[in-house]
Order: sequence, then C-alpha cells, then structure tokens
Amino acid sequence: MSSVNLPSTVRWNDLTHPVVAGLISVIVNYGGTFILVFQAAKVAGLSPELTASWVWSVSIGVGVTGLFLSWLTREPIITAWSTPAAAFLVTALASTPYAEAVGAYLMSATAFVVLGLSGGFERLIRLIPPGVASGLLAGILLQFGIKAFGCMSIDPVLGSLLIVTYVVLKRFSSRYAVVGILVLGLLFLLMQDRVDLSGLTLTLAAPVFTMPAFSLNALLSVAFPLFLITLTGQYLPGMLVLRNDGFKTSANPIVTVTGLGSLLMAPFGSHAFNIAAITAAIATGREAHEDPSKRWIGGVAAGVGYILVGVFGVTLAAVFMAFPATFISTLAGLALLGTIGGSLATALADSKTREASLITFLAAAANITLLGIGGAFWGLVIGLVAHALLNGAPPRRGRPAFAVPAAAAALKGDGADA
Repeated sequence: MSSVNLPSTVRWNDLTHPVVAGLISVIVNYGGTFILVFQAAKVAGLSPELTASWVWSVSIGVGVTGLFLSWLTREPIITAWSTPAAAFLVTALASTPYAEAVGAYLMSATAFVVLGLSGGFERLIRLIPPGVASGLLAGILLQFGIKAFGCMSIDPVLGSLLIVTYVVLKRFSSRYAVVGILVLGLLFLLMQDRVDLSGLTLTLAAPVFTMPAFSLNALLSVAFPLFLITLTGQYLPGMLVLRNDGFKTSANPIVTVTGLGSLLMAPFGSHAFNIAAITAAIATGREAHEDPSKRWIGGVAAGVGYILVGVFGVTLAAVFMAFPATFISTLAGLALLGTIGGSLATALADSKTREASLITFLAAAANITLLGIGGAFWGLVIGLVAHALLNGAPPRRGRPAFAVPAAAAALKGDGADA
C-alpha cells in the first residue's frame, strides 16, 4: 500500500520536523478557513450547542481518520474538512432545514464510501499525465505563495520579519526554516499583545445528535453539490499532493475511510471531511523530513492536534482564529514554497509536454469558477484538453504517472524543498 519502506525505528530527532509540519497544517486550517463553519452555522440559526457539536464532530472525525490512515499506510495522510463545501453551505443552509441538511450529509458520505469501494477514483487519478498533475498543483498553490509576500503591504513589520527569517534560516539551517518562522512569529505576536488569550476557558465539547430527514430537494440542492464540490475541490488536488511528493498509496482506502468517518459524524453536524489539499502539502514535502519514510509522523501529529481541538470544541478553535490573517497567510505561503517550486520544476521538465503543463498551471492559478465548481476542476479539464490536442490522448493504464525525477534532480542541485 505504501511506496516507502516502513522505518524500523523512529528516533527522537526524527520527530521535531514532521510534528511541527503537522501542527502547522492544523493551525493554518483552523486559522484560515474554519470561520466558514461558524458562518454556515449562523446562517442555519444553530444554537451554541449544535455549533459546538459541529466543531466537535468535524474535528474528531478529521483527527481520527488522518491519524488512522497515516499509521496504517506509513504515509502523511493529512485529512481536513471540506472547505469549498463549507463555503457552499453558507448559502445552502439559508433555505434548507437543518435536519434535511444532515440527511444530505449522510447521502453525500454514502456516495464517497461507494466510490472508494468501487475503485473508480483511483482509476481516474491514474489517467492524469505527470506534467498536467504537477502544473495543476503548482497553479493551485501559487496564490498561497503570492499571499505570503502580499501581506507585506498590510503588515510590513510582521511580513518582513517572517520572510527575512525564512531566507536566513534556509541559508544557514534549511531544516529549521519553517520551525523558526513559526516560533518567532508566535513570540512576536505575543509580545505585541496581538493574540488575546485572557478570555480562554477550556470547556469540553458535547456532541448533540440530530435525527436526519431526507427529501428530494435536499438530495438535489445539497447532497449532490456537496459530493461534487468535495470530490473536485478536495480529493482530486489532495491526491495530487501525495503523488507529487512520491507517495503511492491508493486513493481507494482514503476515500472509503474518510467517507465512513463522514457517515458516522454527520448526525452530529459534520458536513464532510476528506484528504486535505493545500495544508497537506505542508507535511508531505522535504520540509517535514528529509526521509520520506518519516513524514507519516506529521500525519499522526496533525490527527492528534485535531482531536485535541475537537475535545474542547469552540473554545480552542477560537484561539487559532484569533491569529492575524497576515500571520496565517505568510506562514502557509512560506511553508509551501518548496512544494510550489518542485511542482513547477516537474511540470516544465519535459519539453514535449511543457506547453500543456504551462497551460494547466495558468488555468489553475486563474481559479476559474463556473457552475458552482472551483478552479481545481476547471484547471484539470483545460489541462487535459490541451494535453490531448498537443500531445495526444492521456495514458489509459499503468502505474500512476506522478514520478518526479526531474524535480528531484533540480532540488538536489539547489537545496530547495519539495
């Protein structure tokens, strides 16, 4: 199942970088997009108890599935809630009774279980040419790299401090660059009293069961869009992240396990969780560990982090959302620089497919949204069409076309991270 050999021993000095990478992915997820869950809960008119149950169920579900999959496969399987689905629910829950929404969550989760058991998604992943896959991933991540530097116009002191520190540490101690900016950034914010923890009270969250209701309207207006948005916006780029960093675990158990987890947690409010896309890249590349066989520790660390947040519900999640947006954006962008560079190097390495890969990269970076479907899907469609017209049809069978020899060679030469 795994593409790397299982490590015989894990030393203490193997823990620092993957654990920090896993925790950064947790911080970025809660600090960056979790506000959408609270917005959707407000639109639905949920009580504080139901909102806390939503936080509990999605956090515990994400944590347990990510920890289990990482331990099982010995690969960094970072899971997360469906961010595009949460954004969709901000509008959908305004006109859908909450019990019917829960029923829609169950229907969507069941569809993912069936998809995972059928093996259809893995076969789809295998059809994507390597240049198109890498170009798509680089395009998706590009905005995060741009935001890291764009924050300097909003918060020049914090932005400059993090960027300069990152570059200096990359020059003299590459492995500690991301750890260094995380620690320094937190200290800077605490010294400036920009993170207020005075009102923090750790209160255990209590799950609240909601009896689901089923209707044709909820099936068509919530369940089907939820399934499609999560598939194209989360599972597809999430699997590309794993493939790009050399991990070959089949998509089938990942889709099945996260689908089952979503199914179990839906009655308690969880809308959907899946393999992570953007934040997964923080824990799958060389920043997490030079040895790929040790990076699974980051998946376990992230799982533990999510579970801890889930246990304390809204209170601990609110701490992460108290971090300034500039800190979250800069931290995420700098942590993803290696993956962006590696993906772009792979996409443009083959002169025969370079133009199709470049088209994919630009289309994905444009973040086109049509028919309610996000940029990852349309970037892939445009890239596949360009590849077919310029180079012939994509491969039909065989192993996943995600080897990254060119990127690996380039990265060895300049010491960057993948």
